[in-house]
Amino acid sequence: MAHPLLTDATALLDDLIAYDSISLKSNLSLIAYLAERLDHLGIHTSLSHSSDGQRANLFATVGPLDTDGGIVLSGHTDVVPVAGQDWTGDPFTTRLHDDRIYGRGTCDMKGFIACAMASAPLFASQKLTRPLHFAFTFDEEVSCLGAQVMLEQLARTGPKPAVCIVGEPTEMRIIEGHKGCCEYATHFTGSPGHASQPDLGVNAVHYAVRYVTRLLEIGEALKARAPKDSRFDPPWSTIQVGRIEGGTARNIIAGACSLSWELRPVNAADLAFAKTDITTYVQNTLLPAMQAVSPDADIVTDIIGEIIGLQPMSQSEAETLVRALTGDNAPAQCVAFGTEAGLFQQLGIATVICGPGSIQQAHKADEFVALSQLDTCLSMMSQLRNRLAA
Repeated sequence: MAHPLLTDATALLDDLIAYDSISLKSNLSLIAYLAERLDHLGIHTSLSHSSDGQRANLFATVGPLDTDGGIVLSGHTDVVPVAGQDWTGDPFTTRLHDDRIYGRGTCDMKGFIACAMASAPLFASQKLTRPLHFAFTFDEEVSCLGAQVMLEQLARTGPKPAVCIVGEPTEMRIIEGHKGCCEYATHFTGSPGHASQPDLGVNAVHYAVRYVTRLLEIGEALKARAPKDSRFDPPWSTIQVGRIEGGTARNIIAGACSLSWELRPVNAADLAFAKTDITTYVQNTLLPAMQAVSPDADIVTDIIGEIIGLQPMSQSEAETLVRALTGDNAPAQCVAFGTEAGLFQQLGIATVICGPGSIQQAHKADEFVALSQLDTCLSMMSQLRNRLAA
């Protein structure tokens, strides 16, 4: 039999999908909608904003305020773009077919938010023995900036939660680890000239190629650094160059070149190793050679985002709790995709990932979440309510 709150959750999901909350767009109307519903229940809410004020996080607390040791239900409100995807219908209007709800963000991850919000009245109606927090963030899909803003404020003002459940789509399985995701854009400024006299200019493309070669060498070195007990696939930290663009014509010394690349570290030590190596190579080798010809030549790297991973923990209150809530006794897993979970863990909050839907449906045309997944998530929320009210 379906969970009593399934109808409420699907109605909430209809509303949430109707908000075009693609990353970097304003999500203020969506956050206002969520805040109003929670405020109506007497739940304490607070907002934190992006630097331009156009996007916001919502942090809400049921139960004792200003009390440490609470449990966080965390989800991001932004979704990925739909441009260039072949959708059967309007991505921002839900469609029910074969017990699946289709729409952008249904599984990644407004389905989880809908379940949490549908359960909010149950939490609010009880005298909870420890706080329950809702944490709904902006711009997870591009940089996890929202979570960083929210958690910086939480670290300053408190309270400090003990456990976080990040509701990314895992088919309600417990995920205890993922790699970090660090994204960069490196720009090379050379000195253009006639290709017949290449020594008189600084070819930005040539130096970009040397830079890429060094990155690939670092990537090989990272394989040898793989922890013996690594449960990631592949088990080592990886480097990948996704885009390179530069030059004007084959007979002109390239004056500019840019490349986009990423590093997915299994731990903080590998991140430090890779960054130190490439920085040293630039400072000691590439830049001196470039600036010996043209003092204005330069190499600048922009950090698009540096999101730390979620490190598997042998003893975790979060895993113990979610096992009790879901009855899942299968071994916890590690995954390839990134989340905000490591940011919570960095603050000393035990964190796992568990939410409705499959990551295989995320970011695709006709994204969907199965009703059965929402039903299971609602059951987890009910068990949490019972535990907190005990």
